[in-house]
Amino acid sequence: MEQWQGAMEGMVIRMDNLFENMTEQQAREQILKLVEEYCNTYHNQKKEFVRGQRIPYASRVYDSREMTNLVDSALEFWLTSGRYTAQFEKAFADYLGVKFCSLVNSGSSANLIAFMALTSPLLGERQVRPGDEMITVAAGFPTTVTPAIQYGVVPVFVDVTIPQYNLDVTQLEAALSPKTKLVMAAHTLGNPFDLGEVKKFCDKHGLWLIEDNCDALGSKYVIDGKEKFTGTIGDVGTSSFYPPHHMTMGEGGAVYTNNPLLHKCIRSFRDWGRDCICASGQDNLCGHRFDRQFGKLPLGYDHKYVYSHFGYNLKATDMQAAIGCAQIEKFPSFVERRRQNFERLYKGLENVQKKLILPVPCENSVPSWFGFLLTCREGVERKRVVEYVEDHGVQTRMLFAGNLTKHPCFDQMRAEGNGYRIVGELVNTDRIMNDTFWVGVYPGMTDEMIDYMAEVITDAVRS
Repeated sequence: MEQWQGAMEGMVIRMDNLFENMTEQQAREQILKLVEEYCNTYHNQKKEFVRGQRIPYASRVYDSREMTNLVDSALEFWLTSGRYTAQFEKAFADYLGVKFCSLVNSGSSANLIAFMALTSPLLGERQVRPGDEMITVAAGFPTTVTPAIQYGVVPVFVDVTIPQYNLDVTQLEAALSPKTKLVMAAHTLGNPFDLGEVKKFCDKHGLWLIEDNCDALGSKYVIDGKEKFTGTIGDVGTSSFYPPHHMTMGEGGAVYTNNPLLHKCIRSFRDWGRDCICASGQDNLCGHRFDRQFGKLPLGYDHKYVYSHFGYNLKATDMQAAIGCAQIEKFPSFVERRRQNFERLYKGLENVQKKLILPVPCENSVPSWFGFLLTCREGVERKRVVEYVEDHGVQTRMLFAGNLTKHPCFDQMRAEGNGYRIVGELVNTDRIMNDTFWVGVYPGMTDEMIDYMAEVITDAVRS
């Protein structure tokens, strides 16, 4: 015990003297060097895969760069959005080739802000109002639909196709009504929906298009002869940076657009609904902070406290953004590895296509796969297959809600017979709910892990 106390006292003395005669910048550099060494020693040790070892459907892929950025931001102690946020928003917009990007605290918040931006009175006749309708799908994640329901917009659910798992574009015209104002749908697990047909439909009828790109960052689609990233073809795109996603900040999301008016609305709804565009800690960027008339306020009321929308505070912290700045540097390699893993797994499962339906990319697309979807054919019980796969160490997931309208959150609307519409019957949606599951292809997976997954899934359907 005395020996341990002596060692600790010596360490304290050395730490007390660590920054002696150093400038603040030198001290910061020393700390970051130690953080890098710590990460390389305790976090970045590659372990050989052992058969039967747990293979998660997703995991973070990072190195010392993310950790040193995080600590660098913490040492600055700005905490809210700051220089790293501005750096990330620019880098992310540059990567996607869009004019405007706004960082938010989650992908769900990104969907909320993207939708709410369309409710702005600044949009005139195209403003989305309560009672209007939004075409979408039930085979997905709830936060694609939640903002519309909470605002009083009626979701109109169309079926999806198998094996693309995206909205069935042949049902769009049947879903249309005089109240339709927008289409909002996700690119399922990285596979783009038919953007050519959806965009044509929206343009024909003067509808907004929101691309929920949270599971498809890095996917591309060829439209009008040009290859573009998904999320940039509609009016607004959204991304999520939750740990399982294509890149991570821990929590975080982004909303992006090429439309300057929508960008203004997005920023306002994100930042309390205020009219001012000054960043945190900034004053009087417009030069008219105290000399303008707003609403029924007194002339010259402080512009920093003028609210043009009923907004929120959904900003991310600069520490989150710092991680994102490191992730975006290596992101293209993530996308490439996901594609390689998908192709290897596909080849490993080609011999079981009589038992399982394998995923097919949308025509004219180059997916950045989030996962590998599998649908059990007639006579193959999903429950038995999934239990076998899980028992052998491979993590599985359902296609999120399966059929969202069957969940308890719809009980009241279902009982009352209002609040949403269904076009025809959601035949494929229900099949997905009953027969579909997926496994991961995240970039941290090795060839050995992919081959083992293929072997386990094959054994599961043959046993």
